[in-house]
Amino acid sequence: MPLDPIISAREVAALPDAVLVDCRVDPAAYRTGHLPGARHAQLERDLAAPAPDPAHGGRHPLPSVHDFAATLGRWGITPSSRVIAYDDQNGANAAARFWWLLSAMGHRDVQVVDGGLAALLAAGGTLTADEPAPAARPPYPATELVRGRVDIDDVERSRSAAVRRLIDVRAGFRYRGEREPFDPIAGHIPGARNAPFADNLRADGTFKTADELGALYATVLDGISPEQTIVHCGSGVTACHTLLALERAGLHGAKLYVGSWSEWCRNPERAREPQGSQ
Repeated sequence: MPLDPIISAREVAALPDAVLVDCRVDPAAYRTGHLPGARHAQLERDLAAPAPDPAHGGRHPLPSVHDFAATLGRWGITPSSRVIAYDDQNGANAAARFWWLLSAMGHRDVQVVDGGLAALLAAGGTLTADEPAPAARPPYPATELVRGRVDIDDVERSRSAAVRRLIDVRAGFRYRGEREPFDPIAGHIPGARNAPFADNLRADGTFKTADELGALYATVLDGISPEQTIVHCGSGVTACHTLLALERAGLHGAKLYVGSWSEWCRNPERAREPQGSQ
């Protein structure tokens, strides 16, 4: 039976040998207090490559396999490690991105904490300012990513295809082009269907069950297979939250458009198309 990519805070307490990875964006928050032994995966430093030109790769390009493998080795993570990630945004930011990256390296035993740091503390977790010093290992043994991803040309070919589905997980106001807080142009990729990542969660910030997510995405996919589905957001980070939800629902094979809207909107020959078109 496939591993549920979501783990409850109470289950984490029963896994003392798991490698914990704190994925909060703010390094100061990590230094102030984190779960004992937790490594810090900082989004800009560890989970993305520099983005000198977001028009080519978006605001958060993936790190190279070589660099991420070396980072995992420094954290003491090997293919046999049980790895658990958390953040303070219900997995919506870097914890889901870390999960996707490690899974894409071929790692099977990685999960995201349901409810994040708040849930861990409510379950009796404690914080420390002591930074761990794990025994360094060789770089993680991977030379390529095994999870699917697409580039801007793939999206162009797919966005109008009847047998493909393009999902934009940003909030509705961004999708509709009412306001864009991060990128220079508001709107969405023509042909994309909006399914905000927040719909993956219950009111208390925990993930919906596999059955609930399955019902949700049956409507979103509308007969299209997950293998023919591309998921994107603003810069390829929050999209991983929906990829995580799809995985929990047993809908495997959806692909990540890493560049997402941050890349698409910076290519005038694509972004100039009327943004209200579907």
